[in-house]
Amino acid sequence: MTDAIRLATRRSHLALTQARWVASCLAHVSGRSVELVEVVSEGDVNSAPLTRIGGTGVFVGAVRAAVVDGLADAAVHSLKDLPTAPAAGVRLAAVPVREDARDALCANGSRLADLPADARVGTGSPRRAAQLHLLRPDLRVEAIRGNVDTRLARVGDDLDAVLLAAAGLSRLGRLADASEMLDPDDMTPAPGQGALAVEVSEDAPDAVLAAIAALDDPATRACVTAERSMLATLEAGCSAPVGALASLSEPGYWEPEVFLRGGVFGASRGIRMSITGTAAAAEDLGRELASRLLEAGAAALMTEPNL
Repeated sequence: MTDAIRLATRRSHLALTQARWVASCLAHVSGRSVELVEVVSEGDVNSAPLTRIGGTGVFVGAVRAAVVDGLADAAVHSLKDLPTAPAAGVRLAAVPVREDARDALCANGSRLADLPADARVGTGSPRRAAQLHLLRPDLRVEAIRGNVDTRLARVGDDLDAVLLAAAGLSRLGRLADASEMLDPDDMTPAPGQGALAVEVSEDAPDAVLAAIAALDDPATRACVTAERSMLATLEAGCSAPVGALASLSEPGYWEPEVFLRGGVFGASRGIRMSITGTAAAAEDLGRELASRLLEAGAAALMTEPNL
């Protein structure tokens, strides 16, 4: 086939950068040209806090619709924005190799421990806000929205620091703006953070499906499967104060193992736990860890008032 593969994406700088990377990989493995189909999502036009407009799916619905309606052959998303529930008409065809999953503090060179009391730190994430409050209750957390460049521009203006995903900074060539990469044991990332998702229609042609499937990274897939299974079992959306990060044992083990750590965070406290099991049972691991978190009181933390 010589027809171009059409790839739907949001229009933000980061989304386009991610989609262009996927397009380049896809062109390489398929030998076909790849065209971007730019879409405006609800999250792009509504500046209200995600907790108010409903964080689950606000960045992916319109992009998915482009695939379902036949305007595109596939869609690229940040995996952490993808709802855990199945969506009619599409399926997850590839999870490419993951970028750095950690969160980064951008504070003009200052580390988190060095920020003065009452320093203003911006984030639009309830997960980050809750963990920041637990780490440094003397700081002022400011709710912000906007793209990466807009948020970084506020540092040194009306904010002393912002919290952003290291993956986004890296993809945009702005990793130098990070003052500190935060330890996942202190600031547990969002489930799927740093990973991308490529979805196709349920009736995608075999040639398109095969080309996209070639981008799938089994190690990343196993890790995010465990993380998202935990999130789904907690019945929490992608904007909930829930963190999860899995890692896979080094090649050479007889049977690869997944180490999954997860947490739920409220204004009063956080609950963190971990579990280890085979990569083949990644989904079961996520469910088991979620069950343990719920037994420890996680449900009450998820309903605490936002900071």
